[in-house]
Amino acid sequence: MTSSLPSPAHVLVIDQGTTSTRAIVFDQHLRPVAQAQEEFPQIYPQPGWVEHNPETLWATALGTARAALGKARLTASGIAALGIANQRETTLIWERASGRPIHNAVVWQDRRTAAACDRLERDGHAELVAERTGLRIDPYFSGTKIGWILDQVPGARMRAANGELAFGTVDSFLVWRLTGGRVHAIDATNASRTLLCDIRSGAWDPEMLRLLDVPAALLPEIRDSAGSYGDTLPDLLGGSVAIRGVAGDQQAALVGQCCFEPGTIKATYGTGGFILLNTGTVMKRSRHRLLSTIAWQRKGRRHYALEGSIFSAGAAVQWLRDGLGLVESSAETGRLAESADPAQQVYLVPAFTGLGAPHWNSQAQALVTGITRGTTKKELARATLESVGYQTRDLLAAMLADDGVDAEAAARERRVFRVDGGMSASDWTMQFLADTLDLPVDRPAFRETTAMGAGYLAGLEAGLYPEPDAFARDWKLDRRFVPDASAEDRDRRYRGWQRAVRLALATDDA
Repeated sequence: MTSSLPSPAHVLVIDQGTTSTRAIVFDQHLRPVAQAQEEFPQIYPQPGWVEHNPETLWATALGTARAALGKARLTASGIAALGIANQRETTLIWERASGRPIHNAVVWQDRRTAAACDRLERDGHAELVAERTGLRIDPYFSGTKIGWILDQVPGARMRAANGELAFGTVDSFLVWRLTGGRVHAIDATNASRTLLCDIRSGAWDPEMLRLLDVPAALLPEIRDSAGSYGDTLPDLLGGSVAIRGVAGDQQAALVGQCCFEPGTIKATYGTGGFILLNTGTVMKRSRHRLLSTIAWQRKGRRHYALEGSIFSAGAAVQWLRDGLGLVESSAETGRLAESADPAQQVYLVPAFTGLGAPHWNSQAQALVTGITRGTTKKELARATLESVGYQTRDLLAAMLADDGVDAEAAARERRVFRVDGGMSASDWTMQFLADTLDLPVDRPAFRETTAMGAGYLAGLEAGLYPEPDAFARDWKLDRRFVPDASAEDRDRRYRGWQRAVRLALATDDA
């Protein structure tokens, strides 16, 4: 990708996700040369609560990084930069003196602060929150999680006010550990998911800190996504490595998909589903219950995106496998869906932790409708995969309207929808997505775009990789899925989905 290369000429990425941690080594052409992955346990203290052990997050991050270096037959001296991508909104608080967490990490999916969010809504703060942060008042985000931890751990509030404790999302925690506590920083994309950041100025907002009762002494420094985060301790990776790129996983995937131009769209389907539309250097307020977020920040200049979040995508497939025991592997669902009876109209609304955008209803409950005596696991598998397409259509319609484009115009323009994440490997699911959206769906040749985006940001800052325009020209297509459904069939099935969602939303009134 470049004619004259600095030495060393590799980038190491830690991609810390919701259910596993992965590390990948990329070469000077941003091609993967080695990787390692490790799953870790989910902790469910009670229904709606999700936690991670912070020490497990750290152990898997360090362990996979070392393993990937070993597989690549590289030492730290061969790494030009380290990049980090992370599950966003997941909240940690630790002691500055020892680095020990004072509580388990409260995961982005967690709904324990729903009552606190409801009170903030009732007290009329929704407009202020949206104006300052681009977000909605919801347990999804970090701000109310911070308050919960401080209130539940004895003495934590006083210690926080005295500057003894540190808050961070997972990126901050890993940077702290990697640098031996020398750097307490958060990148702009992760900061924009806390309910505490004014995303127009890119700074912590004093009024939001007061509203959520979060001591400023807890907070990390907000830095560029492509920038300096210090050097790792020499004994961790066999030598010091410069940390040069950090981004929340969905923004990292936007970069990895080369969605640098305003109007470009990507969707990542992992545990949840996340659709981002690049709005350039203009922060657009959503009129349709979507989020405005920082897409990336470089040299102090912020780029923005509209985002819609699906809480359960791959998580719904995991439920079929682990909860019901209907399949032995996630890959089996595509084969079952393909052989399902198309005449049956079975719908799954996977509101296991409520419904995300554009509904934002934490009380909605999961349900299955349309079951008959002839319904088998084939139809349930199909309904599970179809739910991803239907939720995406809900989001995309709102997103295009916010961007001043209706769905028909998008179809006429043949806007392309880029996908990645584990579920994008299912041809059946991606074809259904194209049919449901009436848009071409492009799957890249390399699907770990989250890690690629973080690697690109780190390598860009290190001078290893070219500017975005040149990087975008190297994006490679694996397969394009072209819409092949009639408008009548597409809309009929979607109306059935909308009826099922109305039932799921009505359960909180029961």
